[in-house]
Amino acid sequence: MRLIFCGTPQFAVPSLNFLLAQRDFEIAAVVTQPDRPRGRGQEISFSPVKQAALDGGVAVLQPEKIRAPEVQPQLEALSADAIVIIAYGQIIPARLLNIAKCGWINLHASLLPKYRGAAPIQWAIANGESVSGLTTMRIDAGMDTGEILLQEEMRIGAAETTPELAARMAEAGAPLVAATLRGLLAGTITPRAQDRSLATLAPLLKKEDGRIDWSRPAREIYDRMRGFAPWPGAFTTFRGRNCQVWGEPEEGVAATGEAGDIFGAGMFLVRCGAGTALRLTHVKPEGGSRMLAVDFAHGARPQPGERFV
Repeated sequence: MRLIFCGTPQFAVPSLNFLLAQRDFEIAAVVTQPDRPRGRGQEISFSPVKQAALDGGVAVLQPEKIRAPEVQPQLEALSADAIVIIAYGQIIPARLLNIAKCGWINLHASLLPKYRGAAPIQWAIANGESVSGLTTMRIDAGMDTGEILLQEEMRIGAAETTPELAARMAEAGAPLVAATLRGLLAGTITPRAQDRSLATLAPLLKKEDGRIDWSRPAREIYDRMRGFAPWPGAFTTFRGRNCQVWGEPEEGVAATGEAGDIFGAGMFLVRCGAGTALRLTHVKPEGGSRMLAVDFAHGARPQPGERFV
């Protein structure tokens, strides 16, 4: 199969490398986002997919907007059988969807129709799911509404974070994409429509999603800490200043009082909803460095009745 590969972040790299290593696939070109300034120094750098394409000797296209009129003839000239698209970062206009014989084949990090949207891994973990998975689908004009091709279920570890699950999914997704393409070519895959009544959304994260609501049970707060790592993280306010916090539920503690209350001799505990408690392990004060929670407590010396809000 002759392919075009569209993608940008590290999540897409294992699939690109896997397809490049297979004899029955030819990558005619890679489409990725333009080079952007990154990091504190704002130096211009390549996307992970661009770097992988260059390493593999593949031509790279970087349109500022894929919907620009001049892009369509460039893609058509490549005569691709299918276009693989993984976390590319731009909406594909409807007029481009029929360029390839087999369409645009997307790898999505959830068991569709659950968690449609830009942040499926983050919200699955934040919502306390124990099972998620991967879906390959043929994209249409909607947001993750296309026909399902193949799916693979994956367990979510009880302490697993978004970066950890994303890395596992990226590796597992690579052979799933290849199997999907081969199945389409052989005619052994029957696309099936999504059940829209079962759809849930996983919208793009906002900074405020990371603010801790201490009235939630400790396990819910912990799940959101795992899901929102590394951004926006989990943060709260202490003495009028924001601070990032990390922790885990503390079992067997009767936590009565106001949500957000700080308590515990020898441990840094915070009262949460439903009579639960969270034991903080690390704190990063606004403008400061991450430190052990016990060191933060020694320096800040929380007084009886002080709270996180």
